[in-house]
Amino acid sequence: MDGDEDQPLRAVDARAVAGGHFRYFDFVMAAFVTILLLSNVIGAGKRAVIDLPGIGPWPFGAGILFFPVSYVLGDVLTEVYGYARARRCIWAGFGAMIFMVFMSWVVVALPPDVGWTGQAAYESVFGQVPRIVAASICAFWAGEFANSFVLAKMKIWTEGKYLWTRTIGSTVVGQGVDSLIFYPLAFLGAPDWPVHAMLLVMLSQFVLKVSWEVLLTPFTYAVVGFLKRREGVDVYDRHTDFTPFRAKV
Repeated sequence: MDGDEDQPLRAVDARAVAGGHFRYFDFVMAAFVTILLLSNVIGAGKRAVIDLPGIGPWPFGAGILFFPVSYVLGDVLTEVYGYARARRCIWAGFGAMIFMVFMSWVVVALPPDVGWTGQAAYESVFGQVPRIVAASICAFWAGEFANSFVLAKMKIWTEGKYLWTRTIGSTVVGQGVDSLIFYPLAFLGAPDWPVHAMLLVMLSQFVLKVSWEVLLTPFTYAVVGFLKRREGVDVYDRHTDFTPFRAKV
């Protein structure tokens, strides 16, 4: 809560701080939404490749490098500030993605000035396939809520111990929900996407995202520890209404 130095950590129920002001919540929320948008705009459209020893060239979507960071920040939000504030951030990210899609559609659809040669590049980067965009938004919404719900519940079950179990466990569930929704909605029945290829890509992306979460565990511990010390509270969702269909804290 408010203050200038690290504060004694006290365990509180989420309802006790529902109307409170946190020093760093707004910054974490801004980082969450920013990474979410940029990973979809900058990373989603590029297929990169890495040469793996003993395997050879391995193509991957460039967005996978940064999109999982949004799950890490989702873990931080739920662990430090509770499910209700994480839910508010998820809805903020959802709204930002909707506006990003609308703005992209308007900008691409505007007639280009004569002599301006950037239209093809704009269409390539921002003219996303509606089906894929819809699948991405739905998968994000469901996956993030599943991630936050599981982490909040596991925090109670573990009595706040073993942070790594709930950050990784919630990511397995959240990324699983995300993948199971996104790939069938985006590619099932599409040309050049036979079912076996779709399932292989879905599985490999899921493994990579969860592995990325595991590698980032020390970073998650450091951020969570810093924020808890500075905020002075450790929030537990023992009496929280876990419905996703509200944004009120």
